[in-house]
Amino acid sequence: MGLSNKKSLNFDDTEVAFRNKTNAELNSAYWLFKMISSNFLTKVGPPVANFFLSIGLPVKGIIKATIFKHFCGGETIAECEQTIQQLHSGKVGTILDYSVEGEEEEAVFDFTCEEIIRTIERGAGDTRIPITVFKVTGIGRFGLLEKLNLKQELTSIETAEFEKVAKRCEKICRTAFERNVPVMIDAEESWIQDTIDGMALNMMRLFNRKSIIVYNTYQMYRHDKLDSLKTDHLTAENEGFILGVKMVRGAYMEKERKRAAEMGYPSPIQSGKDASDRDYDDSLKYSVDHIERIAFVCGTHNEQSCRLLAQLLDDRGIKHDHPHVYFAQLLGMSDNLSFNLSDAGYNVAKYVPYGPVKAVMPYLFRRAQENTSIAGQTSRELGLIIKEKKRRKL
Repeated sequence: MGLSNKKSLNFDDTEVAFRNKTNAELNSAYWLFKMISSNFLTKVGPPVANFFLSIGLPVKGIIKATIFKHFCGGETIAECEQTIQQLHSGKVGTILDYSVEGEEEEAVFDFTCEEIIRTIERGAGDTRIPITVFKVTGIGRFGLLEKLNLKQELTSIETAEFEKVAKRCEKICRTAFERNVPVMIDAEESWIQDTIDGMALNMMRLFNRKSIIVYNTYQMYRHDKLDSLKTDHLTAENEGFILGVKMVRGAYMEKERKRAAEMGYPSPIQSGKDASDRDYDDSLKYSVDHIERIAFVCGTHNEQSCRLLAQLLDDRGIKHDHPHVYFAQLLGMSDNLSFNLSDAGYNVAKYVPYGPVKAVMPYLFRRAQENTSIAGQTSRELGLIIKEKKRRKL
């Protein structure tokens, strides 16, 4: 079944991984990861940067030229063009991700909704932008979602407020449907996630009848999410729509455990990393086994999981570029996975965050912290960059 494009995967091939980086870009990535590995950037960086910005010191230029340039596409969709083209030259797609967060005003929610729609419009007819993404907290108030999650009765004002949130969500997904640009709904904290899951399933019922348009996100560091995926698959089978799944390990572990301990309820987080890895890989197996009804995005920086999925597709004779299978990583991280997978013919896309520098700061420092907290991630990135510098004799 079209496995002529079969090529053995080598995630240590730095020539392919950094093919689209100039010598100057490679050197700047080297210094950035050296800084991240020192922990200075992750511990001291956020308060210092925020303080300098708040008193008007010109650090924006420094941030934009360094950490922002590495992990983000630009401040606007138009500024992302160079990154879109650079990724495309390595056969990797772009997931435009408007990364402004933590706002609470209705006017901001309306603006964010329109900006997400602009990312979809930008992707229409452009094969370089195969998927888009949004967060429900970008278009609705956290406290409102939390109240819904607790199944508490809403006031008439809150009911009207939630109707606006639902309308924004539907407007985004309807645009995705009309423009034929799939959209992923990101996962968030467990105490608002049931509300988000319900909205996501409703959107799939509306728009995933004939092809994949809407994806929901399943965080496999939660011990109940593999079961959720299976239950949702049965719903999709019974009701005749395609289930869109983005599986990730998860992003709120410390916060989740802390809140569960403080409030005295069982933590939703797996007992250990092994359990998360097991459920993640089982979610891949399950999705491949039901590939006609499940379209999925394997969002991971884990080499083992990437290798497993590639093997599963080969074992079952499924084309590398099957439209129901995507690999995804974040811009600025794990280029050895993204570009070697795309080189072997798999569908791959990178999250390309964008937005005003100051508004994207929380995202940037989370990326830096993630690199230091994931076992060996920074040293792995550094090691690959050093290997490529040696190969280029830099």
